[in-house]
Amino acid sequence: MQKNFIKNIDFSTALTLTDLVAYQPGQVVSKTLAQNPAVSLTLFAFDQGEEISSHESNGDAMVIALDGEGEITVGSEKHVVKAGQTIVMPAKTPHAVYASQQFKMFLVVVFPN
Repeated sequence: MQKNFIKNIDFSTALTLTDLVAYQPGQVVSKTLAQNPAVSLTLFAFDQGEEISSHESNGDAMVIALDGEGEITVGSEKHVVKAGQTIVMPAKTPHAVYASQQFKMFLVVVFPN
């Protein structure tokens, strides 16, 4: 039996990423698609006003905005990221996410060997 490296998603099916994670009132909802020592793939849905507070990662993190608008803080700089845009947060740099309105994003983190 073949082992799948990606989980929580249908294979061989055309899907819309924004449909795979739903907004919930007052919550940040996440769905992990892959997690291993090399890479992490996670979908997020933030209700308006929700956030992930400042933290650091050992890997480079790329946010791909899927819906709405979020405020991404990288170091001391704040950036507004809208659906269709992306931003990269370098490893070992403090970063945070705040949903100024409902916001969905796809997070890709690539870790060092």
